Amino acid sequence: MTPQPNTDMLLVMPLERTRRRAVDFFALTKPRVVLMVLVTTAIGFYLGAQGAPDYLVLLHTLIGTALAGGGTLALNQFMEREADGKMQRTRLRPLPDGRLQAREALIFGMLITLGGLVYLWWIVSTLSALVTASIVVSYLFAYTPLKQRTSLCSIVGAIPGALPPVIGWAAARDTLGLEAWILFTIMFLWQMPHSLAIGWLYRNDYAKAGFRLLPVIDPDGRVTGRQIVLNCAALLAVGLLPTLVGFAGATYFFAALLLGSVFLWYGLRLATLRSLASARRLLFASLIYLPVLLAILAFDKVTFSQSDPGNLSARAVAIPGHHAVHPIPAK
Repeated sequence: MTPQPNTDMLLVMPLERTRRRAVDFFALTKPRVVLMVLVTTAIGFYLGAQGAPDYLVLLHTLIGTALAGGGTLALNQFMEREADGKMQRTRLRPLPDGRLQAREALIFGMLITLGGLVYLWWIVSTLSALVTASIVVSYLFAYTPLKQRTSLCSIVGAIPGALPPVIGWAAARDTLGLEAWILFTIMFLWQMPHSLAIGWLYRNDYAKAGFRLLPVIDPDGRVTGRQIVLNCAALLAVGLLPTLVGFAGATYFFAALLLGSVFLWYGLRLATLRSLASARRLLFASLIYLPVLLAILAFDKVTFSQSDPGNLSARAVAIPGHHAVHPIPAK
């Protein structure tokens, strides 16, 4: 007798292939990076909210941001698939490993990126969609190609990386003020030591792929160390501004002073020692600094009245060491 095929196996095999492809498509979106984007977007939304946050609007904002962010990162992997195949840390990604075809990744990335932008524009606000679109354009058409041309790519790449809290602020208020740009600057300055520490740890890998990051073209690390210290010092100063301009209290001020000082210390250690161990410590410190700083900022934010959407009629400045909140009249 001719053996009959196992019908259970015939059903399981296509399902398993479908599951694996779904996992690979999901990996294209770099979910851990998207998670950090969503956290900072949510913090920006909460800080921008006047009174109780509208959690339904927040949910829509996060959905649109996740789609656009994940799609942008998928398109980035499409554009860098050959370089990824040359690096030890990225060669097993779905595209260089051959588990997905380039055309599939391109279509997938374009669809969910456009879907996210349209979702934000249609459901949330035009301004939040425009901020997100600026991230897509600057990340894909400025930062990504510049990585193989100039060490200035890190500065360019810090711009789209600093905009997620601005998306949240724009979604909450439908306007951008001084506070939103302070959040942007904090994120921008934080990314420089963070990304340079990563570049230091993997500079041999990046060199194989032809990426001209500063740690790659700076063999002794002196310039890299100087840039890290300068940005950590600037971050220490800018991190105090939320209290000084009046949208955070004294608790945040002293927490930002402590966190920024510790972060600067680790930056100085890397600049002095220029070792892999010091780079790992700085990277770890960066991953602690940002979420803790933003969490305390959210906890200690100064809430403004809904009747003053632009915060132009009065600003409250909390003076460290005092409980009073002193309004500054509009000019």
